[in-house]
Amino acid sequence: MRRLFPVTDPTAAAADMADREWSLDELADAYAYPGECSRGDGVWLRGNMVASLDGAAQHEGRSQPLSSAMDMRIFGTLRALADAVVVGAETVRQEGYRPARARDAFAERRAAAGQGPAPAVAVVSASLDLDFSLPLYASPLVPTLVLTGAAASPERIERARAAGAEVVVAGDGPGVDPARAVRALADRGLRRLLTEGGPRLLGQFIASGALDELCLTVSPMLTAGDAQRIAGGPSVPVPRRFGLASLLEEDGFLFSSYRRIG
Repeated sequence: MRRLFPVTDPTAAAADMADREWSLDELADAYAYPGECSRGDGVWLRGNMVASLDGAAQHEGRSQPLSSAMDMRIFGTLRALADAVVVGAETVRQEGYRPARARDAFAERRAAAGQGPAPAVAVVSASLDLDFSLPLYASPLVPTLVLTGAAASPERIERARAAGAEVVVAGDGPGVDPARAVRALADRGLRRLLTEGGPRLLGQFIASGALDELCLTVSPMLTAGDAQRIAGGPSVPVPRRFGLASLLEEDGFLFSSYRRIG
């Protein structure tokens, strides 16, 4: 792996890391959450997505065909640094989500940061049409949260709670208000947040101004077709500018990190 753009000033240590596989500790240092966030409330929401050269976020409904072994190492590292992973219900279905697991390689780092053994998974769903018999809900290491709106079915809320999920109301209507969801998680001590989409949820976070950082893998593949972009849904009145924080490369895959400016 080569670092094409330094996170900070170039150093001899950074030069030594060029053209070799980085350790998990080195990746964790490169992707560490900032000590302070731009909102000043101690919360940081980063997204992690992959896109093909022609802008596809998925191939045949899944992101895995666009990924690589290093992309999955970074995926795992970003999860290991987070307090909670926020994901849309449709992505949970399509990608076959399971509970986040504890990883020995990150145990000491998480303990030092005051984190539990694994991040919580927070599923965003207006309908609560979820299979609560799945391991994600029935047997997680950390209880799964379900974010929904105040108009959600009381029966389905009760089913979620009976299955062991923690239901969090983060919207006055049937759906979830993105900014309110971030605040609700922060109120539970979950301040280092990671969203893995899907595109509709990421688009909502962008439109609400809640997204602080985007970690984007550009896959050296072309798919054509009509796959979704990495973000969909509502647009913003004026495009928001993010600044490049880091850029890594391996086998033609680009692993970038952009952070909000101001």
